[in-house]
Amino acid sequence: MNNTPDFNNVIDRKGTFCTQWDYVKDRFGQEDLLPFTVSDMDLNVPSEIVTALKDRLSHEVFGYTRWNHDYFKEAIVSWYQRRYDTKIADDWIVYSPAVIFSVAKLIEMWSNPGDGVLVQTPAYDAFFKVIESNDRQLVENPLHYVEGIYTIDFEDLAEKLAYDTTKILLLCSPHNPTGRIWTNKELEKIVELCEKHQVKIISDEIHMDVNAPEHQAYPLVRLNRYLDNIAICTSASKTFNTPGLIGSYCVIPSEKVRADFLIALKNKNGLSSTSILGMISTVVGYNDCAYWVDALNEQVAANMQVIADFLAEHLPAVTFKKPEATYLAWLDVSALGYSGEQLQEALINIGKVAIMPGATYDPGNDHFIRFNVGCSQAKLIEGLNRMKIAVSALNNSK
Repeated sequence: MNNTPDFNNVIDRKGTFCTQWDYVKDRFGQEDLLPFTVSDMDLNVPSEIVTALKDRLSHEVFGYTRWNHDYFKEAIVSWYQRRYDTKIADDWIVYSPAVIFSVAKLIEMWSNPGDGVLVQTPAYDAFFKVIESNDRQLVENPLHYVEGIYTIDFEDLAEKLAYDTTKILLLCSPHNPTGRIWTNKELEKIVELCEKHQVKIISDEIHMDVNAPEHQAYPLVRLNRYLDNIAICTSASKTFNTPGLIGSYCVIPSEKVRADFLIALKNKNGLSSTSILGMISTVVGYNDCAYWVDALNEQVAANMQVIADFLAEHLPAVTFKKPEATYLAWLDVSALGYSGEQLQEALINIGKVAIMPGATYDPGNDHFIRFNVGCSQAKLIEGLNRMKIAVSALNNSK
């Protein structure tokens, strides 16, 4: 019988070398802040995963570990079939230690220094870093933002994909930080334009499993088109809150691209062995914990409603459109009338709360903050109250 997860159990993560809690000072300058920052969750992982890890730990030998076998691959194939009605071949799957590592390797394989990599902004900040650090040029396709809703500017997208120097579209699907799930029609149009201009697609789909119950995301390969020029980079770690166990994978339909990727992975970077704990958590999560993901999505939806209700009552100037996917709330704070620096200073020094500034994902844009709601409702409400205190102090200082 499946255990019912208690997502409102308050967990003390301090002292666990946790990036979000123990190292909040690195980004925000102070230690005593309540964090809603990096995208992991303050939630216990499924009990099935914990049991499986304990069983493996009892063996007491942790040698080099292979990933290229049915145990790992069949769990992924089955998850895609059951969860997304999407058939993928087991030989499309290759291991990687992290999604951004995969993105970096594919950028190296599919482009040359100075080439353009197109990104839809606002965007996950690691995209900017991996493009710049690989000596590629960032090509921005700013999303349209109207009344809280983001859509793709396809005219601008078509123009920039047509640049001779644009070699790759780095897609985020579902989109972080806006929470959009791209519709099949939008995805089809994206693939059509990339095919027309012979631009490769790297699709970061790590947020695919976390979506509002009334919405459904789908892997890009489900379109069954342009497959030799598409690579999905993803992981179960976001879904089951296991990034510290290390492990991700790519879905790469092209045999040649897979071969080149594995040469880069194993020969160039010496990463032929996987984390045994990361592999086990992926397999057990996909095989046994679909119920947990359903419950998580209900919790995230309830938390998003808490935010919507709180803002409507206490901070009506803040605009919030509940996201279709992710556990990240993208709040429009522009109507508050303060600069991003002023708001962050009040949040940190008065509210004692750490919330990611929107400029992290859209440099120069002070209009948003990104609020991680992967937590108990008690923590969420405390964070919202601290945000209210900070804004009230700003208002009173006018």
